[in-house]
Amino acid sequence: MIKSKIKTIGAIVLAGSFLLATPLIHNSFSTETSGAGLNAQNNNRKFLYDEQTKKTYGPKADIVWDKPTKVAFSHKIHTKDAGLTCTSCHISLFRMKAGAALANGDMTMASMAEGKFCGTCHDGSTAFATNTKCTSCHTNATELTPKAPIVWTKPVEAVVFYHKAHTEDFGLECNACHDGTFAMQKGAAEKAGNFTMQALYDGKYCGKCHDGSTAFASNTRCNTCHIGVKGYNRMMGNDGVHGATHKDTKAGH
Repeated sequence: MIKSKIKTIGAIVLAGSFLLATPLIHNSFSTETSGAGLNAQNNNRKFLYDEQTKKTYGPKADIVWDKPTKVAFSHKIHTKDAGLTCTSCHISLFRMKAGAALANGDMTMASMAEGKFCGTCHDGSTAFATNTKCTSCHTNATELTPKAPIVWTKPVEAVVFYHKAHTEDFGLECNACHDGTFAMQKGAAEKAGNFTMQALYDGKYCGKCHDGSTAFASNTRCNTCHIGVKGYNRMMGNDGVHGATHKDTKAGH
């Protein structure tokens, strides 16, 4: 009789241990991949990310591309969090081989804008567009911003724009301006034909923010951006050229 009771109690304890173990294993993935306190808390749980987990959710570590710029991709965000399966991207969009996406050299922002690679879903409808939320993938967006100022010479010479003042000093992200206000292409604003002060007064281009409320109005503090011919010559290392032409009586103006 006593033995029978012991067996019964043992069976109950064993069954309870299985019930408790299930949520532990279920939650181990999120704990493993959260990054918070990984080294301190999860050393004894690393074995839980086994081959079956990898087949279900993809590689544990982020995929990191270094070309043409540094970009990180998380399988977990797309599979476990968003509910996609491996076949959502493989093999129609990406070959299941390390480095394959970069091998042909056609994985660019332009190709994504055309609906290829990540752009198949990141189209602004299914998921956020590839020309928005840049820091979601570009882990160091400051590497993308030009260090030298943008210099426009049309319609007047010369107007300068500093990315650093807007991104680092004021904390703006790329899509604050590259959301249709400015194309992410060198010289695009000058070629548009309507890149004028009147357009800014109408709330276009820089005038979107420089309206006197969000930032100083575009009809104030003119020399913040307009450096003029002399400023342009100094920037280009041609300081003194204008004066030299006046000293040379044979030089044309």
